[in-house]
Amino acid sequence: MSLEKNSELDQANLRVIVAACALAYICVLGFLPGHEVRTYLPVIVYIAVFLLASIGFRQVIARWPGHYSARRVLGMIHDYTGTSFGLVVGGEAALPLYAVMVWVNLGNGMRFGSRYLAIATGLALLALLIIYRLTPYWQAHPFMVLMLMITSTVIPVYAHLLLERTRKASEEAIAANLEKSRFLAQASHDLRQPIHSIGLFTACLREARLGQDERRLVDSIDRSLLNVSQLFHSILDLYTLDNGRVLPSYQTLHLGRFLADLVRQNAEAARWAGVALRLRPCSHWVRADPALLRTMVQNILSNCLKYGAQRPVLIGVRKRGDALVIVVHDQGKGIAPEHLSSVFEEFYRVRQRRDKDVEGVGLGLSIVKRLGELMAVQVAIRSRVGHGTSVCLSGLPQALAPRQACVGEGVHQTGLLTGLKVCLVEDDHNVLLATQALLERWGCSVQAESNGLGLASDCDVIIADHDLGNHATGIECIDQLRQQRGWAVPALILTGHDVLAIQAQLQDRQIAILSKPVHPAELRSSLRELGRAAMSR
Repeated sequence: MSLEKNSELDQANLRVIVAACALAYICVLGFLPGHEVRTYLPVIVYIAVFLLASIGFRQVIARWPGHYSARRVLGMIHDYTGTSFGLVVGGEAALPLYAVMVWVNLGNGMRFGSRYLAIATGLALLALLIIYRLTPYWQAHPFMVLMLMITSTVIPVYAHLLLERTRKASEEAIAANLEKSRFLAQASHDLRQPIHSIGLFTACLREARLGQDERRLVDSIDRSLLNVSQLFHSILDLYTLDNGRVLPSYQTLHLGRFLADLVRQNAEAARWAGVALRLRPCSHWVRADPALLRTMVQNILSNCLKYGAQRPVLIGVRKRGDALVIVVHDQGKGIAPEHLSSVFEEFYRVRQRRDKDVEGVGLGLSIVKRLGELMAVQVAIRSRVGHGTSVCLSGLPQALAPRQACVGEGVHQTGLLTGLKVCLVEDDHNVLLATQALLERWGCSVQAESNGLGLASDCDVIIADHDLGNHATGIECIDQLRQQRGWAVPALILTGHDVLAIQAQLQDRQIAILSKPVHPAELRSSLRELGRAAMSR
C-alpha cells in the first residue's frame, strides 16, 4: 500500500512542478520579440487555474492515500486537458508542451503498470486528434501530426516491453533468491552436523589421557576445525544480515560473567596462538542482545589471536557517561593509518609479510560493524604500527541487576556437572554418540534417545536437537517431558537451522538455544547455567 501511495503522490508532485514550468515558459514566451502577452493570456490564466487544481489534487491524494483506479484515470484526463488547451490556444509556439504529454504517458505507465500505460496512450492519441481538429496550424501540417501520433504510440510500446522485461527479471531474481535461501538453509544444516560432531569427538579425545604426540595431533585437528567453523559462521552471519533477518533481542547481562565465558571458550585457541588473554574484573550489568554481542566480541578476539600471536590481549570495560564501553587491546603488529578507514569493508584484509598463513577472508570486522549498527553500538578502532590495536564497543546501556541474580552465586561451578542427569535427544547418530561421550566425560549421567516419541525421564536437564525428523521437534519433546515431570525442567535446544525462526517458536518457554556447530566450552558453560537452575529449584 505504501508503495502505491508514494507512487501516486510522486506523480502528483511532479504534475505540480511541470505545471509551474509550463506556466513560466508561456509567461516568458509572451515577452519575446514578435510576441504579445495578450495572445498568451488565456493560456497563462488556464495553466494558473490548472496549477491550483493540481495542488488541490495532490492534497487529496496525500489526505486519502490508496489505490483508486478512477482517481488515477481522472489525473490523466486532468493532465491531457490542460496540455491540450495550451497546444490549441498557443499554436506553433506552444508545441514544446507536447513533451508534457509524453511525460504523462510514460509517468503513469512506469509508476502504475502496463494497464495504466495503455489507458494513458489511448487518451494521448484522443487528445492529439482533438487538437488536430481544433488547430489550423496542425491541420496545415498533417505529417507533423502523424509523427506526433506515431511517437505517442511507439515510445509507450517500447516502455511496455522494458516494463515486462524488468518484471520478468525481477520475478526470476526473487525466485533465484528464494532458491538460494532454501539451498543455504539445507546446506548449512547438513554442514553444521558433521562440524558439530567432529568438534565434540575432538573434545572427547582431549579429555582422554594422551601422549604428547597424540595431543599435538588433536590440537591440529581442533585448530583446523576452529578455522572452518569461524569461516562458516562468518558467511552465514553475512548472509543473514544481507537478508535483513537479524533483529536484536535484548536481555539483562552480567557483563563480567559474559566476558569471562568468552575468555574460557577461547582459552584453547589462545594457547595455540601463544596469547595470554587477560580480563579485568567487571561487576556491571548491561542491556544487550547476548548472541549479537557475543558474535561481535568473538570476531574481535579472533582477529587478536590471528594478528597478535605470542603477545598478551587485554579485555576491559569502562564507563562513559551512562553507558559502558568494551575495550579489546592487543599488542600485535598494528594497522597503518591508510588502512584504518577500510578495515570494516567486506573481504578487506591488511596484508603484511608472513600473513599468508593467517586464516580468514576479511569478514570479521565488517560483521562487527553491521551488528553494532543494529544494536546502536558504536565501533571504533585505534592502532599504531608495531604497538598494537584497540577496538572499542561503546554505547552499551547499563542495567540494574535482576533480583534473582544472587541465587546460587555461592555454588562452585566445577561441581555442577558431576552427577547431573541429562536427557539427550538427537536423531543424528554421530552427534548423539559424540555429545553423550563428552557429557559423560564431564561427569554427567546421560539418557541418550534418538527420538522424542513416548519419552520418559527423571532428568535434571534436557538437551534436544530441534529437528527430530517427521515425528516431533525438540520444543515438543521438551514440552512433553516438562508435562510428565510437572515442572519446567531446564532445557537447551541445539539446532543447525535458523536460530531466529526457532526463537520465535520458543515464546515464553524459558528454553536456551545454541546454534550448531557448538564449541565444547560454550556447551559446558550453558550446561553449568542449566545445572545451577536445576539445583536452585
